[in-house]
Amino acid sequence: MIYWLELIVLILYTGALSFIFIYSLSQLHLVHLYRKAKRNNKLPKKKHLTEDYVFPHVTVQLPVYNELYVVERLIDAVAKLDWPKDKMEIQVLDDSNDETVELIAARVKHWQAKGFDIQQVCRPDRKGFKAGALQYGTEMAKGDFFAIFDADFLPTPDFLKNTVPHFDSDPRIGVVQARWGHLNESYSLLTKLQAFGLNTHFFVEQNGRSGGGHFLNFNGTAGVWRKECIEEAGGWKADTLTEDLDLSYRAQLKKWEICYISETVAPAELPVAMSAIKSQQYRWTKGAAEVSKKLLPKVLKAPLPLATKFHALFHLLNSAIFICIVITALLSVPVLFIRNLSTGWHLLINVSTIFLFGYVFLIIFYWNGFKEERGGFWKTLKDFVPQMFMLLAVFLGLSFHNAIAVFEGLIGKKTPFIRTPKFNLVSKADSWKNNKYFKKKINRLTLLEGFMSLYFIAGLGFAFYFNDFALLPFHILLSLGFMLVFYYTIRHTRHA
Repeated sequence: MIYWLELIVLILYTGALSFIFIYSLSQLHLVHLYRKAKRNNKLPKKKHLTEDYVFPHVTVQLPVYNELYVVERLIDAVAKLDWPKDKMEIQVLDDSNDETVELIAARVKHWQAKGFDIQQVCRPDRKGFKAGALQYGTEMAKGDFFAIFDADFLPTPDFLKNTVPHFDSDPRIGVVQARWGHLNESYSLLTKLQAFGLNTHFFVEQNGRSGGGHFLNFNGTAGVWRKECIEEAGGWKADTLTEDLDLSYRAQLKKWEICYISETVAPAELPVAMSAIKSQQYRWTKGAAEVSKKLLPKVLKAPLPLATKFHALFHLLNSAIFICIVITALLSVPVLFIRNLSTGWHLLINVSTIFLFGYVFLIIFYWNGFKEERGGFWKTLKDFVPQMFMLLAVFLGLSFHNAIAVFEGLIGKKTPFIRTPKFNLVSKADSWKNNKYFKKKINRLTLLEGFMSLYFIAGLGFAFYFNDFALLPFHILLSLGFMLVFYYTIRHTRHA
């Protein structure tokens, strides 16, 4: 009986590590593609308008739901976009049911008086959440192109001039996506770590997929869609929590292309509270799992290059890495016992240990994103090491929460679209105390995260007991990560 239990533990452990290892290899290949495209100057650049440029009609869509703290600054920023008034329509797609409705009405009236074609679009119900709002607005829009901004974004006046002209380069370009900037990166450790992770996605992943000619994704905001592309791909659908990833893949399966412009930046506010980060992570990871279940079979059957299918596979299944992390984490303590109290498994254990190098590949991946727009190797390295350590720790600490979301997505359990609360916090002096959208309760999962921290602290103790330190770095990151997630969840909830 013990023999079979040990075998099952080692097979599951090695299998999960193998997936992480291959996923890490795919990320490492994206680093290669990114650096190659950058070296060969093949990454798309900003367009410069000619004197005879014909401005197309653009509809700017602002899907909002109860955004009391940020909606006014969003509308004001969009009204300052440098685009002819007679060629720009602004739709505030308002699903709100609180004071936000009155705030929007006042700002819309203000800008209408200044000659803007701006409307507050209220649906009879919130069916389909954000996807439903976008589809509702699209069906009544005047524009040939749709620029989309979430409530936490502040586009710069030149945004449309830096993105829309790219559609003239190729009639098969269906989307132009800009890079996200960060209004409050320096607010706290958590905002710095989020910026770190997002910068790597936008510098390395998006540029790597673009440079390699592979599928990439519209990021839900700070981008522009061609109306014809949306219609041919089947429109916005609400059957997943990540309608942006869903439509991106459906469009590319129809031979449309996504043009990613990293030189164009749209600043946004990062979530500052752990519960808000969890809410966002839950939606992203579960939605990705839902899209993989929905579209991955179609991608694998499509007449696409093998390399494109490979990257699409790990792009759509990237959220599954959290399930693998949880499996390897939970089983790492039993593996420590098997390593030291059993015989006959040394070869399998040694092979599985090699797969831990997948985490080294991820460090290389994040280094290439971190060093962008920074000067001086040693100064960059000095900043990188502690932030990478903390990023890995929090990444692992969120793994159980995210794994549950992925599992729900894969088994088809449906849940409503949970918005990420916005706080309008930029400086460290700002506070979210008494924010009406903040949920002031601790769920059982938070207590479980605290227990997980103790579980991996025990793993550290067993390492010293057995004098076996092969898994010590892993257990340090896990114990610290779960402790930080538990601590910040409790602290931020009490602060509210």
